Amino acid sequence: MKYDIYIVDAFTQAQFKGNSAAVVPVNLWPEDSTMQQIAAENNLSETAFIRSVETESGHHFEIRWFSPLTEIAFCGHATLAASFVIFNHLGAQGEITFLTREVGPLTVNQLPDQRIEMSFPNQQPEPVDQVPAALLEGLSEQPAQVLKNRQAYFAVFDKAASVAQLTYHSDLLKQLAPLDVVATARADNYDFISRYFWPANGGDEDPVTGSIHAGLAPYWAAILGRDELVAYQASQRGGVLHCQVAGERVLVSGFGVLYLQGTIFVAD
Repeated sequence: MKYDIYIVDAFTQAQFKGNSAAVVPVNLWPEDSTMQQIAAENNLSETAFIRSVETESGHHFEIRWFSPLTEIAFCGHATLAASFVIFNHLGAQGEITFLTREVGPLTVNQLPDQRIEMSFPNQQPEPVDQVPAALLEGLSEQPAQVLKNRQAYFAVFDKAASVAQLTYHSDLLKQLAPLDVVATARADNYDFISRYFWPANGGDEDPVTGSIHAGLAPYWAAILGRDELVAYQASQRGGVLHCQVAGERVLVSGFGVLYLQGTIFVAD
């Protein structure tokens, strides 16, 4: 069996920055085990599998996301990468809709400046009454506040330098599964910065995490008193995310850059 594959650097305008995701268009879903093996072989933070479908409401795309370890409920940067492929290589124009298994339909548009804008459900975090010991012991510095949503614990720090210098203990953070950990603070050159640790679900540190900004943006919008924000994920590769909080939705946008286009050969 042969599958087309694309690798796109998401949330960047330069190759080798942002977060790489593989995109594999399929006509029929392969076995889950096959998709997991392909994702593991790719060894990127996510591989997105997309399938074109006709529904009563029109032409859409189903999307599923796999890390090297497991299927993921929601991934932003791989959605951006998939959208980049659909707009630039599969001939789509205008708004596209992704049908997902866990977070409902996701609509995506390409803006005039070529940024790809994704509409995510608002996943604003809530304060945690009792902070897990594994979180406090797993980070090199204690956060000023801890919140959580369905995806991760939010460790909020008073200074951006604390986030940039933070170290972590992967084995302890794995004990927080199925939740990951995002560290965040206000910043001088951006509205806020973050770093994302997910040893339980994919790897030690994710370069750029679009999905978590569905929670970060509402949190910082309330703190800063405005709905339009520019964020920076301060990983080694780094990435810029433009966010707008619009009620029950959060619009997250960024650029994509093609790195690779090729073919996967899977033995029958």
